[in-house]
Amino acid sequence: MTSAPRALDLLAAAPLVDGHNDLPWALRTLGRPVDLAAGVPELHTDLPRLRAGRVGAQFWSVYVPCSFTGPAAVATVLEQVALVRELAERYPEDLQLATTVAEVEAALAAGRVASLMGAEGGHGIDGSLDALRELRRRGVRYLTLTHNRNTPWADSATDEPAHGGLTAFGREVVREMNRIGMLVDLSHVAATTMRDALATTARPVVFTHSSCRAVTDHPRNVPDDVLAALPANGGVCMVTFVPQFVSSAARDWDQAVQDEMAAAGLDPQDLEARPGFLARRRHPLVAVATPLDAAVRALALQVNRDTVLQARAALLAEADRLDVELGKRAHAYGGVGLCGGDPVSPEAAGAFTERINALLMSCLAYNRDLQTAAAALDSTARAYGYTDDEIAASYSPGS
Repeated sequence: MTSAPRALDLLAAAPLVDGHNDLPWALRTLGRPVDLAAGVPELHTDLPRLRAGRVGAQFWSVYVPCSFTGPAAVATVLEQVALVRELAERYPEDLQLATTVAEVEAALAAGRVASLMGAEGGHGIDGSLDALRELRRRGVRYLTLTHNRNTPWADSATDEPAHGGLTAFGREVVREMNRIGMLVDLSHVAATTMRDALATTARPVVFTHSSCRAVTDHPRNVPDDVLAALPANGGVCMVTFVPQFVSSAARDWDQAVQDEMAAAGLDPQDLEARPGFLARRRHPLVAVATPLDAAVRALALQVNRDTVLQARAALLAEADRLDVELGKRAHAYGGVGLCGGDPVSPEAAGAFTERINALLMSCLAYNRDLQTAAAALDSTARAYGYTDDEIAASYSPGS
């Protein structure tokens, strides 16, 4: 069996659960009705692409920006919850609301995408445990403790430290989430907050969209000591292929954008103000030297729903850093077997094999149709001003 069918078989046996999707806010800001069933090219998600990507369960983010504060933040989060419910009602053949494992399994059995909800940013509860409980009653199953700014009770990864992690109330929030059955999401929070939450929680935590700081030194990524603590906690880190989280070149580019915004007197973390500055700066292409098996390249091309060209390059660069030509190796240990070739013995592979399997599974988790993904990548690259020749060169081995 070739790699692509094998990938699809794996996804059929273990359906993809995507921990974070900002479609609800994208629909709100788009400002006009769209038909997700027909495909919406200007968005990163629609129903055809969910199906092509074999998404089994999707956590929809009921996010609101940090510019929303107080009761307005709570009210807007609830509006986003209502929007997710409306989507499930509008597309009943494709989406099915779920709040429990049993409901996820029922949706999968019915051939629908199980639709769960997560609230991104503790500012959305306005310092109220009652608001937290109300989100839970309405079906929200995780809370990201912060977004890009600190809350009065938790430090964010992208703000100046104010509390040294969690305050006493922040720990109370974690304990209450444990009690009522909500996942503590530690993406976006400062490393001190991560450690305090792990020291407080009695339940597994989750990072719904973070990557590894040892690979790319970005404050949104997770330090090794925190990753090392996850097995004992039972938690999960769901890797995100946002370019600046997996590429040092993209990280430096993003920092330059933030510096330019600050020089203009704007908040660098103001996501609403970023587009005007992004349009002035050409996003870097990251050169890749290691050739890959075509099927694995197809997976790598599809791992990001934003500026995916840089994410693909960073993924391939990580493979190169691990000194692996994935197209020539097979790692069949732990249930993963891809790419064909001579197997490596468990004794010789050791921790190396484990890391490569994790990398491959990250690719598999975002598997999509190659032609659809390639077209989306090309469109994104053109939007940044790249010519067709430059795009073609970026796909060439040794470029």
